Amino acid sequence: MNALASWFRRRLGAIVVFALLFLLWEFGVRLFGIKEYLLPPPTKVWTEFLKRHDTVMAGAWVTTTEILAGYLLAVAVSVPLALSIAYSRFMENAIYPVIVFLQIIPKIAIAPLFIIWFGFGFTPKLLLVFLLSFFPIVVSSIVGFKSVDPDVMDFARTTGAGGWRLFLKIRLPQALPHIFTGLKVGAALSATAAVVAEFVASDKGLGYLLLQYNGQLETPMVFAIIVLLSLIGLAVYYTVEIIERLAIPWHVSQQGAETTSATL
Repeated sequence: MNALASWFRRRLGAIVVFALLFLLWEFGVRLFGIKEYLLPPPTKVWTEFLKRHDTVMAGAWVTTTEILAGYLLAVAVSVPLALSIAYSRFMENAIYPVIVFLQIIPKIAIAPLFIIWFGFGFTPKLLLVFLLSFFPIVVSSIVGFKSVDPDVMDFARTTGAGGWRLFLKIRLPQALPHIFTGLKVGAALSATAAVVAEFVASDKGLGYLLLQYNGQLETPMVFAIIVLLSLIGLAVYYTVEIIERLAIPWHVSQQGAETTSATL
C-alpha cells in the first residue's frame, strides 16, 4: 500500500496538469467560438460518450482484449528468447539479425497479409500487437542479461554458488531494470498496434468505431474514442510501472523517485 500511495503522490502533478489542460480546452473552445465539428469542448465529448457508452465500452472490451493478449504473448516470447540470445553466441549470430530485419519491416504493410492468411478474426490483431510490442522488450532484455558485472560473477563463484543460484541472485536482478524498460515501451506501443490492426480490417473494436465516427463527422465521438484509447494505454503502462516498483524497489531509479517524493 505504501508503494501504491507513493506512486499516486508522484503522479499528482501530472493529474493537475491534465485537469488544467481540459479546462483550457473547454474555455478556449467557447471563448473563440470554435465549431463543434472541428473541436468540441470536453463537456460535449462527455455528453456524447454517455449517450453511446454501451456501444463504445463493448468496443473497448474488444480492443483491450487484443492489447492484453498480444502484449502478454510478446512478454512470454521475448524474455526467454532474449535470455537465449544473451547466453548463446550461436543464437546471437543467427537469430538476432533476423529479429532486427523483421523489426525494420513496416508493420502496417504486414497487416494486410495477416488478413489474407488468418481472416478477419482475432488472430491478425493479436499478431500485430505482438510484433510491435516484441522488439523493444527483447532488445532491452538482451541488454539487461548482458549487463552483469563480471567481477561480481567471479566473486559469487568463489563462494560456491551454482549456475541456477547465480542466475536468480545476480543475473536476473541486474537484468530486471532493463527488462522493465522494454516492458514499458512495449506497453506504450500495444494500444497503437491494436488500433492499426482494427483500421486495416475489423467490424468491432475502438479502431473500427473511430473510423465509423470519423466518416460520419461525429467529432465528439472521435475525441471520446481517442481519450478512451489513451486511458487504456496508460492503464497498461502504469500497471507495468507499479509492478516494476514492487519488483525492484532496491534499484536506484526507484530509490531516487522515493527520495524526490519524500522531499516534496
